[in-house]
Amino acid sequence: MNGFGGFALRRLVGAVVTLFAISVIVYVVFYVTPGNVAQITCGPRCSPAQVQQVAEQLHLHDPLYVRYWHFLEGLVAGQDYSTGTAVQHCSAPCLGLSYQSDQQVTQLILAKLPVSLSLVFGAMVLWLVLGVGTGVLSAWRRGRLTERLLTGITLAGVATPVFVIGLVLMIVVCGQLQLLPFPQYVAFTDDPEQWAWNLLLPWLSLALIEAAAFARLTRAAMLETLAEDHIRTFRAYGVSERSVIGRHALRGAFAPVIALNANNFGSAVGGAVLTETLFGLPGIGRELVHAVNVVDLPVVVGMVLVIGFFVVVANVVADVLYTVADRRVVLT
Repeated sequence: MNGFGGFALRRLVGAVVTLFAISVIVYVVFYVTPGNVAQITCGPRCSPAQVQQVAEQLHLHDPLYVRYWHFLEGLVAGQDYSTGTAVQHCSAPCLGLSYQSDQQVTQLILAKLPVSLSLVFGAMVLWLVLGVGTGVLSAWRRGRLTERLLTGITLAGVATPVFVIGLVLMIVVCGQLQLLPFPQYVAFTDDPEQWAWNLLLPWLSLALIEAAAFARLTRAAMLETLAEDHIRTFRAYGVSERSVIGRHALRGAFAPVIALNANNFGSAVGGAVLTETLFGLPGIGRELVHAVNVVDLPVVVGMVLVIGFFVVVANVVADVLYTVADRRVVLT
């Protein structure tokens, strides 16, 4: 297939292959390791009978390829798990049961995912507006005082850790000025207004860090685009500077921004651990840290797979948007 349809199909097939490779790597890293995996998964206080039960649930006595097949079977068709007194069915995509709470990992992730998505989507809007706007203004005012000030602010943003910005915002905005209450997550379905107000500071903390990278990238891309021949032609024909910047130069410079945004969005879903911990947000990043601390292996594996899924999907969407934003891209 040729054209955009073939390009999209190839990217989709590539995404499926990548997700399969991620599942293999995750399985090997977490389950094919030296030591007693059943004992590690169950915990140090488990009795020998409980350890044996965990080993049977994980099919640790089967050959490697059989064990991985059961792992995939759970993702595609679901599995039945014995909880000691009854059999619990885990519907597909089944990521196993938490050995700390006996809760299905899929349900646990679905309960935490809206919090992380709320944080990342809101922060994404802010980091795009702030970062792209700062980069465009810096390129437009190249060599002037405005550019120097914006460049200094951008470098400071890149060098400042997110927990420092978060602490400063809470101390100043919530403590001294008392403009906002200390953040406490409220579901969007319960109260949309309180949902937004309580996420405003976490959005700003995460967005200010990411916006600095977008500002630098946008500035570099804008300067490169403004030096191209077609931009000089527009200016020679008397096209207004605002139109040249907003309609022509920005579109050409936006393609690398799309790629960076996809990468940042996918990684931020699971990587905003500091932000979620600092503001007490019960998202998947904070849950992942807890699962690692208590060695809840099924939860760790499930979280890693979900984060990998978001990274892959975000990059596929970026590839498609990249071709729309820049018509010079050759579809391969």
